[in-house]
Amino acid sequence: MRAELYEPAEPESVVAVATWDGRQGRIDATAAAPEGIQEILRPTPLVVEDPSLRRLGTHGETLLQPGTLEWFRSALVARGQALGLAVRFVPGVREGGWDPAAQYRTFEEQVGRLGASDA
Repeated sequence: MRAELYEPAEPESVVAVATWDGRQGRIDATAAAPEGIQEILRPTPLVVEDPSLRRLGTHGETLLQPGTLEWFRSALVARGQALGLAVRFVPGVREGGWDPAAQYRTFEEQVGRLGASDA
């Protein structure tokens, strides 16, 4: 996953790019980045108020441990706001995928095609 941090007044000027490789996050900052930008992804637990992260029937804040995608996303949003930055998540481009125009292929051919693009 890739995320771009920017000043809310200037959304076209990205000051840092954060990436998640499945285990940990990394920030590549420009010279225009504010002081303490690297601290956004410091590996410490994070308390967030997000109903989507709670179990059914519960309320209140949720404690997120470092090393998960939810923690990465929440750390960027919460700690980025503390530095006066906004964040946008940029989807990666993946080759292959489901092609609705390719319904002439059999299921096995489609699976083989998708499996070949992952290599």
